[in-house]
Amino acid sequence: MSFPEFLIASPTSYHASATAARMLSDQGFRAQNEADGWDGSPGGHFIVREGAIIAYRLPAEPTGRPRFHIVGTHTDSPSLKLKPHPEHESARWAQAGMEIYGGPLLNSWLDREFGLAGRVVTRDGSQRLIQTGAWLRIPQLAPHLDRSVNDNLHLDQQRHMMPVYALASQDVDLMTAIAGVASCEVDDIVGHDLFAYITQPPEIFGLGSDFLASGRLDNLSSVYPGLIAMMNVDPAPGVIPVLACFDHEEVGSQTRTGAAGPFLDDVLTRIGLGLGWSADEVFQVRARSQVVSADAGHSVHPNYPQMYDPDERPLLGSGVMLKVNARQRYSTDGPGEATWLRACAQAGVACQSFVSNNSVSCGTTIGPITATRLGIPTVDVGLPILSMHSAREMCSLHDVDDFAAALEAFLTL
Repeated sequence: MSFPEFLIASPTSYHASATAARMLSDQGFRAQNEADGWDGSPGGHFIVREGAIIAYRLPAEPTGRPRFHIVGTHTDSPSLKLKPHPEHESARWAQAGMEIYGGPLLNSWLDREFGLAGRVVTRDGSQRLIQTGAWLRIPQLAPHLDRSVNDNLHLDQQRHMMPVYALASQDVDLMTAIAGVASCEVDDIVGHDLFAYITQPPEIFGLGSDFLASGRLDNLSSVYPGLIAMMNVDPAPGVIPVLACFDHEEVGSQTRTGAAGPFLDDVLTRIGLGLGWSADEVFQVRARSQVVSADAGHSVHPNYPQMYDPDERPLLGSGVMLKVNARQRYSTDGPGEATWLRACAQAGVACQSFVSNNSVSCGTTIGPITATRLGIPTVDVGLPILSMHSAREMCSLHDVDDFAAALEAFLTL
């Protein structure tokens, strides 16, 4: 599956984990149900927990001083989430009530056709993944009615981010339409987690066809290279490679499927117990282990160069990125930097650094959360993108391939 195909198949975190599971299964990885006994057989395994997935390779016989090499990333992206009872009518328009998920660039959702995707839960407790067509749009107010729009656009998250999907006179019901896609009766739906996704497919563009425009590059641009690395890796003796794709990073990670939750801790512990380690040996192995936190980073923007460090200016197509922050918004330190540079050298790919302009605020990642949760040394990396948190971001296709190669090298160190 190509990267654009993966993006199309993964409009939400739930779809991303399901798509990743299919890719891993096709490569011979075996599904582990958390509620069943542990399968400690050699080879590839994976566990899906809702919108998160963890994959790992177990050795036939642990040798030397075993250690985990872990790539951590996240499956969710900023978006709009359908409210529990979304039907709303205003000025004879039928509209959908939406919450703001994460920190999206709100203006990027204006005048774009989008659908709904995610899961619905029926009365019998079953869950169904769904994906609609282009049902919704948030039309922008014409400049004739607001002459200041190009100087000072302000979007109220409640009043201005409510999409239209029909005229009220059409007497249609949004939840009934959703039930039709889910092949159930509307009264059978007792819960849902449905998100907006842009229906325009990914587009390769530029005079050299070097760039890719798509939604959800933050952070499927790390999930996909991580999957490719995990499927291709031939681990060094003693190394147990792990890929952990968490959900809910964009809203703080404080969930059972987020990096602040117990998911990865549970899996690492069960791997150790399944290999016959004592409780003390589990801690010994963790002390020898390493984590790479993989998340999209900022390419320098040609129209806003003053917002970046004057000397560190990462650029699309110029190498994977090492992310550094003295306040530990990124978890990189000196030893972690050395580890990542070694992986890049082994893979034969270029590496560039990102550090914030001291006068500009900085985002964060699962890196500091994972380091705090597990106590394993962690380094933050990624590939550079533009339009981060837009409904449609852009990256370099070359960087995606380089990132997969560097992550594979890290898993073999």
